[in-house]
Amino acid sequence: MTPRAMTRLKIWLVVLGVFILGGVTGAALDSVYRLKASGERVTARGSHDKEKMFDRMRSDLNLTDQQAEQIRAILDQTRNEFRALRNQVQPQYDALRQQTRSKIRSLLTPEQQQKFDTRAAEHDAHRNENEEH
Repeated sequence: MTPRAMTRLKIWLVVLGVFILGGVTGAALDSVYRLKASGERVTARGSHDKEKMFDRMRSDLNLTDQQAEQIRAILDQTRNEFRALRNQVQPQYDALRQQTRSKIRSLLTPEQQQKFDTRAAEHDAHRNENEEH
């Protein structure tokens, strides 16, 4: 293949890549727009509001009152088990996060460290806010 043909091939591949990325981005933004337009609330973890999900399940499956009560109890128990598990492993995640931040900070200038610390604090505040919900 001649150098000119290789250059043309590379250009077409870049154009194709940009086109594909544009399509994926457009589809993702369309999904976000449709979700916001429908009025459904999305938490930071990406799950729909628990009550709306339960109501939809109840309606879709045509659950009896007794079934709905039993399923709600199962979901509540599972939610509590997930919280217990998260509380158990959270210290390990926190330690790893701090190790990573220390390694990054050691590579930064003092000015960069200040900005990094500010961003890390904002990230932590946002994460803590989302964990409360």
